[in-house]
Amino acid sequence: MRKVRNVLVALALAAVALGHHGLAAFDTTTTINVKGTVTEFHFVNPHCVVEFDVKDEKGKTQKWQGEMTSPAHLKGWTATSLEPGNVVTVSGYRAKSGAYYMWITKLSSSNGTELKSFSGN
Repeated sequence: MRKVRNVLVALALAAVALGHHGLAAFDTTTTINVKGTVTEFHFVNPHCVVEFDVKDEKGKTQKWQGEMTSPAHLKGWTATSLEPGNVVTVSGYRAKSGAYYMWITKLSSSNGTELKSFSGN
């Protein structure tokens, strides 16, 4: 029984270690700013995710996603802090792959409200 428990603990720890990538997937040398319209907000662990549509210079819609820290580190945020239709300006680090994906360091709504992240931005 003890051997089975040890194997289960080892598997659980391996999953956590593999799942936590930090900022390795993002280009942290350059901050980008993107303006778009929120389509979904996932206020969940382990990382909150904002999905938003961005119009490129030709008017074509790009489907973006931005990842943030966990809900516990988003001081003052709630599950309804962002709702579909909200226009936002998002700043952060783009995925190294070039995908429409970023780590969010700052998010401002169209009315000027800035939602602060754990980093105090």
